[in-house]
Amino acid sequence: MAPDPAVATAPEVARERLAGVRGVLLDMDGVLMLRGEAIAGAPDAVGRLRAAGVAHRILTNTSLVSRRTLSASLARAGIHLPPEDIVSALSATAGYTRDVFAGMPLYVLTSPDGRSEFIGQWLLSHAEADAPGATAAAVVVGDAPDELTYGNMNRAFRLVREGAALVAMHRNPWWLTAAGPTLDAGAYVVGLEYATGIDATVVGKPSREFFIRAIDDLGIGPLGDLVMVGDDLVSDIGAAGALGLRTALVLTGRHGPDDAAAAARGEPPATGAPIVPTVVAPSLAEVVEALAP
Repeated sequence: MAPDPAVATAPEVARERLAGVRGVLLDMDGVLMLRGEAIAGAPDAVGRLRAAGVAHRILTNTSLVSRRTLSASLARAGIHLPPEDIVSALSATAGYTRDVFAGMPLYVLTSPDGRSEFIGQWLLSHAEADAPGATAAAVVVGDAPDELTYGNMNRAFRLVREGAALVAMHRNPWWLTAAGPTLDAGAYVVGLEYATGIDATVVGKPSREFFIRAIDDLGIGPLGDLVMVGDDLVSDIGAAGALGLRTALVLTGRHGPDDAAAAARGEPPATGAPIVPTVVAPSLAEVVEALAP
């Protein structure tokens, strides 16, 4: 019987449904962190996964900073993970452009720290992108409050009109920060799509590209032996479930019980097809208890 998405799954039922899981993909915002602070129980939960020998990776659409910076931020919150255990929209996009546009010029809108993920790739400066006759293989848009200016967006617009592919690190319209709901890079991506008539290739969640890169990095199969733990019914639960992963919705972030009930009926935040997690839990702590009691 499918789990009732309106309430947390009973602990004994969660253990049954997650039996045999050998690898865990963990969303960061809403599962481990919220508004820059660790969610209660998250540091201990990650420590229990490590102690139990359960392989895991952190997945995040954050594209403002490098994995090294994310690792340091998590450590300050008591969550200790090396940078290589993190797969971000930024790192996945850098891997994508390295594979698809090897040796070609790119115009990348990201922070100075974010550019470190593109080491070894040909990144145009703003002046080079603005030069007469300038071309690029791709325009890449990520989180960069100081870079998403009118001038830079106009350069990106012109390059796409001249034939550059449009690549988005993600398409998130907004996210939660310490200051509250905050406009995200997806709004700028949509603006470029509207102005150029070109659809962006999205590398971050909920794209298949992102999940496959994370799964390959974890190196565990079959897919049914993995569980995606997330707070977003569409980007985390629906996307991972469509690939054949088991899924765990935690109620510490974006979507709560009412959202889960609506999504199970195919209503927003779902977009027609029902989204039903394998388990629903109050927080990551309960998911880890089911995996590593």
